[in-house]
This record gives sequence, structure tokens and C-alpha cells, in this order.
Amino acid sequence: MLMRTDPFREIDRIAEQFFGTTARPAVMHLDAYRDGDWFYAAFDLPGVDPDSIECTVERNVLTVRAQRHRPSGDKVELVAAERPMGTFTRQLFLGDTLDTDKLEAGYEAGVLTLRIPVAERAKPRRVSISVGDNGRRQLSN
Repeated sequence: MLMRTDPFREIDRIAEQFFGTTARPAVMHLDAYRDGDWFYAAFDLPGVDPDSIECTVERNVLTVRAQRHRPSGDKVELVAAERPMGTFTRQLFLGDTLDTDKLEAGYEAGVLTLRIPVAERAKPRRVSISVGDNGRRQLSN
């Protein structure tokens, strides 16, 4: 029995994962990096109304949620629909080394940028070494 398969089926599946579908929009892309005593996460959210962006932290899990909608109205005629619409969600697991109580967020030119300070307890510190009377070294903070 000869089975025929669609040679483009796998390409379509991969494209749906990357670009999303109307029912399930694609994931928001991000860059995350540390610069000195700060951790940054920049999320691409072009065309998103800033009022629709929600950013929460619970037990070191950062959740970003945003919505993008198509123009609507009686006289709006959709000619092409290639951009993903709907609700976008992304979660990041943050380490204990970040001070999430001091998280800062800004939205500019379609990019949501989060800035989180590194916690004091996670910053490198110098340990002083003292020498006792018997020649042994004692470590202290």
C-alpha cells in the first residue's frame, strides 16, 4: 500500500510554531542579559497597546501578557491578515539573585524592557582574611 504524504506539511507545522496561527499567536521574542548590577529582558511587542500589557511576578516567575487586535468597524475591509493577533504570553523563571521588588518596566518603539537589579546578597564581595596569634587564618565577611 502506497501512502502519500504532503511534502509541505512539516514546513507548515514549523511555520505555525514560529509565526503562530489566528487561534494561537506566536510567542513574543525576547533578549535577556546582565549588565553589571542589572538584569534586562526586552520583549518585542510591535503594535501592542501599552494599556493591554500586564507584567506580574509571583514566586520568581515573571509573566508578561499583552494583546494586539485587528482594526474593526462597519467600514473596515480586511485585505490581508498575516500578523498574529490575540493574546501573547511569556514566562521567565527568575533566580533568587534578582531583587524583583525593585523591577522597573518601560515600553518604547514596540519593545517592553524590564530592568531588575541584582540582589545585594548575590553581588560579589571581598572577604577579608585575618591572621590569628597561632598563625591560622580566620575568614570573616
